[in-house]
Amino acid sequence: MEELKNNFIHDIIDADLLENPELKIHTRFPPEPNGYLHIGSAKAIWINAMTAKKYGGLFNLRYDDTNPSKEDNEYVESIYEDLTWLGCEPTGGVYYGSDYFDKCYEFAVKLIEDGKAYVCDLSSDEMRRMRGTLTEPGINSPYRDRSVEKNLDLFRRMRDGEFPDGAKTLRAKIDMSSPNMNMRDPAIYRIVHTSHHRQGDKWCIYPLYDFAHPIQDALEGITHSLCSIEFENHRPLYEWVIDNIGFENKPKQREFARLNVTHTVMSKRYLRKLVETGLVDGWDDPRMPTLSGLRRRGYTPEAIFDFVSRAGVAKAYSVVDYELLEHCIREELNDSAQRRIAILHPIKVVITNYPEDKVEYFEVANNPTHPECGTRRVPFTRELYIDADDFAEVPPPKFFRMKPDGEVRLMGAYIVKCNEIIKNEDGTIKEIRCTADIETANGMPTDGRKVKGTIHWLSLPNAHKATVMLYDFLFDIENTADIPEDKTYDDYLNTASVVRIDGAMVEPALADAKSGERYQFVRTGYFVKDTKSENTFNRIVGLKDSFPKTQK
Repeated sequence: MEELKNNFIHDIIDADLLENPELKIHTRFPPEPNGYLHIGSAKAIWINAMTAKKYGGLFNLRYDDTNPSKEDNEYVESIYEDLTWLGCEPTGGVYYGSDYFDKCYEFAVKLIEDGKAYVCDLSSDEMRRMRGTLTEPGINSPYRDRSVEKNLDLFRRMRDGEFPDGAKTLRAKIDMSSPNMNMRDPAIYRIVHTSHHRQGDKWCIYPLYDFAHPIQDALEGITHSLCSIEFENHRPLYEWVIDNIGFENKPKQREFARLNVTHTVMSKRYLRKLVETGLVDGWDDPRMPTLSGLRRRGYTPEAIFDFVSRAGVAKAYSVVDYELLEHCIREELNDSAQRRIAILHPIKVVITNYPEDKVEYFEVANNPTHPECGTRRVPFTRELYIDADDFAEVPPPKFFRMKPDGEVRLMGAYIVKCNEIIKNEDGTIKEIRCTADIETANGMPTDGRKVKGTIHWLSLPNAHKATVMLYDFLFDIENTADIPEDKTYDDYLNTASVVRIDGAMVEPALADAKSGERYQFVRTGYFVKDTKSENTFNRIVGLKDSFPKTQK
């Protein structure tokens, strides 16, 4: 895995180490198990894991499972699978936010006893109305001055299940006139009568993230809580919790810009909707920006982290072109993927001057850039397949592939000439009849004529049928943040985001391809054997690379 390049986060850590050389750097990745991780998650994982690695520290995985209504053990398992697939095993251990519920309750009681928290009976709508605006201060809750004894009693009764959902909250008593809206007596506990995936029915009150997260960090000995930029305005509350509970070792929260990618939606809520409504083939649909979807699509951890590294670590908002991600995997596979022949739209070709019962074999390189990968033997027979895209009955100018009365090289084999087109009753092509220049198996014609075009081919009796899936962007708008207010993501779903080809033909060597193996289909693109569907190959990315482009 590529090391994290120096950035402003490391400048902060370097300064901290100058003050305290004995500081053991400790980071964490705290996903909520309410969906599958996506490409944006990869940035947070990479920053936290690689920062810990750079400084010889520890890296924790902590499930932020404090919201029982949305969480599921399926997501817990998928998160760990994605993390290990990326090569970011948690060196500091695996933790669950819910395992700290007893400590959170204990610390909430301490805040009440210190006169820094109170039970409030306002509804969420009333709290919102009384919160104020960016230019006007909020209004104190009428329950703000309840006695410590009353607050302790009400909070205990909340824990014991005496009140329904939403009837009461525990709020931090800070400052309703603070210019930071997050400091205007935020709720830190709410009532939720829902069974928890890990704690069962032990609790019916749950701490909110802004209260639970700094406590979890402090208890685990996290030194640097590195999170995305939307939590920057929450940092004063994070520090308020740490200070007022009285932790001696105080973690430091610092923020970085989220990873935004063109043609991509990162909202787990919306991605879940796509899954639940059947608009995609599960969380690992190869069109999804989830790590499981990218894995099934054929992307590698190295390509994903290369992409994240090139996108950079900064605080400013930006949108990274998806083509950079494609460039990263294309660059990797161009070097590593073995070559194979596939015909996506087969047309039958008959070499009329070639014996019917003859089979010969041509040696084809597995990877021309790596001779050590060796060669394989590809059978050649009288009847072949070529791709429909390589034939034009009425060719456009400068068309150097197969055409009537034209010559073309069959890749690695003979030069052939198209002599006759046989059609079906409906006008479609049944077969193309050619003659081969048998003298050209190992080179150009001896009479000096030039043949510019080369096309790939397969022996018809030896070819194997396969399904090929061609994937495109899930959304046809470049920047999904630019969607007008009167529109939704649904309005920009790309109806042509997947094309299924059931009649493709592949060479015999692909008959034994294993799930997850990646290949370059010559002259076509990079493909991976699907992990869920039999005899199916997913296009990872095409051969053409148009990157770099100006980033948005």
